[in-house]
Amino acid sequence: MTVAITRKISPRFNECEITHIERTPIDLDIARAQHDAYVRLLADLGCQVIELPEEPDLPDSVFVEDAAFILPEAAVITRPGADSRKPETQTIIPALAPYRPLLHVAHPATLDGGDALVAGKNIFIGLSTRSNREAVDQLNSLLGDYGYKVWGVKMTDCLHLKTAVTCVDDATLLINKNWVDASNFPGFDLIEVDASEPFAANCLPVRGKVIYPTTFPKTQKRLEERGGNVAPIDLSELAKAEGAVTCCSLIVE
Repeated sequence: MTVAITRKISPRFNECEITHIERTPIDLDIARAQHDAYVRLLADLGCQVIELPEEPDLPDSVFVEDAAFILPEAAVITRPGADSRKPETQTIIPALAPYRPLLHVAHPATLDGGDALVAGKNIFIGLSTRSNREAVDQLNSLLGDYGYKVWGVKMTDCLHLKTAVTCVDDATLLINKNWVDASNFPGFDLIEVDASEPFAANCLPVRGKVIYPTTFPKTQKRLEERGGNVAPIDLSELAKAEGAVTCCSLIVE
């Protein structure tokens, strides 16, 4: 059974945090319709979807990925870097508790789940405006007994590490080499995004498919040429809040 935890969009979504793109108005009706289609896609792929209710006072809370990341042995509850987002973990904790033992990142560490790339026993943490070196140190202490090694990775020009690189499968990464140095990921096969699509490095593998935005057709073609079984989805309105396909769910295998 694959569980997908999602959350409905806040009515204050237009007040979301913006870091690396210009703020433009978000049409809530379109954003909600796109998110509903994303939830249906997860269900169609065989996930048991748990859709949490909206959080009216937490504009970014639809992006549940930032509140936790999931390992086979445990779920790590993060400590988001933006103060406005720190309360988002409160309702994620009871949602994840039935499925995994919980570990917690604590002060002075800050960590958004979008900066945590899990690739086998390696966990890469983007050293961003939201996640710091103290998080890397804490995670090495918390997860060392499980055999994980946690690495801090420098990146530029994007909000989260998983804006710049994500897993296609256990051996393959989709990457924008202009935003993160490929030498951080030795031993992986790399698919580079098309130069005209810098935000195209975010994909979500689920149950043999790769959920991927329709807005990046050139990079989608590269994925398919390399054997990716793409399940397309339009999240263009959520992208105005620096959201992408990994951001909107927590996948528990």
